[in-house]
Amino acid sequence: MTTPNREWTDEQLLSDAVSKKDIVTFLHENATHDFLVEFKLTGKLATVVKNAKKDSLVQAYNSLFTREAFRGADEPSEEEIMSAKNAAPVAAKVEAVVETGPPKFTKTVLKKGDKIGYPKKGSSVAVFYTGYFEDGTIFDTNDNTKKKSNPLRFKVGSGNVIAGWDDAMLSMSRGEKAKITIEAEHAYGKKGVPEGKVPIPPNTRLIFDVELVSIN
Repeated sequence: MTTPNREWTDEQLLSDAVSKKDIVTFLHENATHDFLVEFKLTGKLATVVKNAKKDSLVQAYNSLFTREAFRGADEPSEEEIMSAKNAAPVAAKVEAVVETGPPKFTKTVLKKGDKIGYPKKGSSVAVFYTGYFEDGTIFDTNDNTKKKSNPLRFKVGSGNVIAGWDDAMLSMSRGEKAKITIEAEHAYGKKGVPEGKVPIPPNTRLIFDVELVSIN
């Protein structure tokens, strides 16, 4: 997507010449979903316009250009995301769905994502996770909500994480939470991780609860 030009000056933005609807429409068409989430501007256009304050919208508009947080050509606009959500059938009962991904891992969806934004090889993702053995022993986690820990960020398919994670990320959509079971040869294999705070023995199947927070 071509980087848009600034349509209004600060003086115009703060005047009656530019309405809240004008600014929200521009942001929905040009900003990334993560940017809109950060500024609490996701949702139906009319609802966002009604609830947003003009000075906050002006700040978001200026931040969009400062940070260059423009959505890519392959990323849907907020209106497209909302249309897809409205078109999706409403399930009578929420149940965990078991899906089999590429060889070496299985995935149980605990919370569905937007079913629109999926990582690709080379995408930068941010995730919260908890890793544990089959007996329930936790060996690693960054999901400490009391301390508001930061998500783990890495590039998919770049070998920054175990192979099972790279494969599993490709099957998840933004906002999805899932339980991922990774076979030993797609995790740490014969070597394990003997030096970890909680050592991972050789040839160990690993289980992770993962939440895909964002994709860039």
